[in-house]
Amino acid sequence: MKSIFVGNLPWSVTDEDLKGKFSEFGNVISARVVNDKFSGKSRGFGFVDMEDGDAEKAISGMTGFKWGDREVTVNEAKPKSDSGPRRERRF
Repeated sequence: MKSIFVGNLPWSVTDEDLKGKFSEFGNVISARVVNDKFSGKSRGFGFVDMEDGDAEKAISGMTGFKWGDREVTVNEAKPKSDSGPRRERRF
């Protein structure tokens, strides 16, 4: 399984929209648009999980795709780096 990063999404795109678009290239295991935890609004990017072969087809098929008035960025997601403990911010 591969996780695909999808950036520069239109603000109106939902999880279902993302799943629908990527299902054109194969079986979508999961699709999620990342939302701001305070406002609940889309942050303009998301992730799609697909089997390796389908993910490769989706990445090449969606690269340069214009969704609404925005050209989306599509590539294999990089795993979160574990850069150690975060410093606590003080206000």
